[in-house]
Amino acid sequence: MKDIITKVTMKELEQLIFRSLQASFSEVMAKVLTEVDQIIAEGRDKTKFELKDKRKLSFESMFGSVELRRNYYRDRETGKYVYLLDQYLNFDGEQEISPVVQDLAIELAVTGVSYRQAEYAMEKLLGYPVISHEGIRQQLLNTEVVPKEKQPLENDVLFVEVDGLYTKSQEKNKRGKELKIAATHQGWEMNGKRAALKDKRHFIHRDKLPFWESFEQYLVDTYEYDPTRHQLVINGDGAKWITSCREYFRHNAIFVIDRFHVAREVQYIFRGHPRYREIRKKFAKYDAEGFLTELNSAVGTIGHELKEGRLEDLINQLSQYPEALRDYRERLREKGIDTEGFRPMGSAEGTMSVFAKRLKNGRSWCDIGLEKMSDAMVALKDNLIIKTLRGSILNEDEMDTDKTEEKPPKHFVERLTKHVGEATRNNLAYLQGSIYKPVAMALKGLKGF
Repeated sequence: MKDIITKVTMKELEQLIFRSLQASFSEVMAKVLTEVDQIIAEGRDKTKFELKDKRKLSFESMFGSVELRRNYYRDRETGKYVYLLDQYLNFDGEQEISPVVQDLAIELAVTGVSYRQAEYAMEKLLGYPVISHEGIRQQLLNTEVVPKEKQPLENDVLFVEVDGLYTKSQEKNKRGKELKIAATHQGWEMNGKRAALKDKRHFIHRDKLPFWESFEQYLVDTYEYDPTRHQLVINGDGAKWITSCREYFRHNAIFVIDRFHVAREVQYIFRGHPRYREIRKKFAKYDAEGFLTELNSAVGTIGHELKEGRLEDLINQLSQYPEALRDYRERLREKGIDTEGFRPMGSAEGTMSVFAKRLKNGRSWCDIGLEKMSDAMVALKDNLIIKTLRGSILNEDEMDTDKTEEKPPKHFVERLTKHVGEATRNNLAYLQGSIYKPVAMALKGLKGF
């Protein structure tokens, strides 16, 4: 017996049992769907729905192909032909994939690096080709994101990180598109020594309105936002469409220049310069006046034409809004706002890197493909519902809510459990034999499964 057992590795054993359980699932699924279809047929409005015949239903599931024949009806009132089983289960049999496979394919495509990689990942996971990369793309193109209800603002300050992401177009001779993205959050919460952003949400500019006008409408739709009460702290680089927030939100916003971009520029210009350390000290202390004085005093001392030009550009940019170099917390305190627990801004680059990983790296997009992909990315990040062709991809909060809803009848669960047990015994040779039959014989039987 020992010699027989050692011929089977743990990997082989796991694969063999998984394949047999896949067959069990397909058998149970087909049997349950057939019973449900029969129950629907017996309880239908026979004066309205005329049973014509049975037609094949075949779809790919998480555990393999499922095949059965389901009832096909004619609606006497409309003259249309329908599958009542599909309607009752909110399922489109013509799609030839189960809703779970559909949801997994979309999520892998959005969180992974490409549609093709999502296709390979599913094949590797399930052990057989389920859906093509173009099939996954078509599924994503037919999604819609469902917004949440308005959320309350816990305090009087809402934080905004803004940046742009350039994407390439698939159309020949057509310029790419800059995605203008804002991430909002309501402050920080500590988990030990780690700080996490509270209620982080994302906004992508779509319409033809100016960015900040469209963003303010987003605030009104998303939060219980009151411009006469709530202050915005807006962090971004020096792009004109970003700095225009100073004119649009004249009374309830503080613009903060993104310190990552300024520090990177200072490092490029001054690295190795005698004043580099002192310039960095002024910047780190949020000393706007001292920092600009140091920059101006360094003009003509760089000894590099290109860097001298970059220094002049930096001075001209920062001189337009020197207050943006100050610590925003100090500016809020000047307005009488408590800043306890507030931390430095600067998560915009991290947000952009997540979007860039999926949307850039040599990829080009059609307009609708870019819109659907970026919308789905936002939905998964913000725990929004993604409506698919049939059903919805639920976030964790929605799944928890669904647990409190009405459960399937007890007799249905008991029958389903019975089918699972029978199918499993039929597909696992060891469970069919004597209790004293050695496991080695079961493994030997499974090898030919």
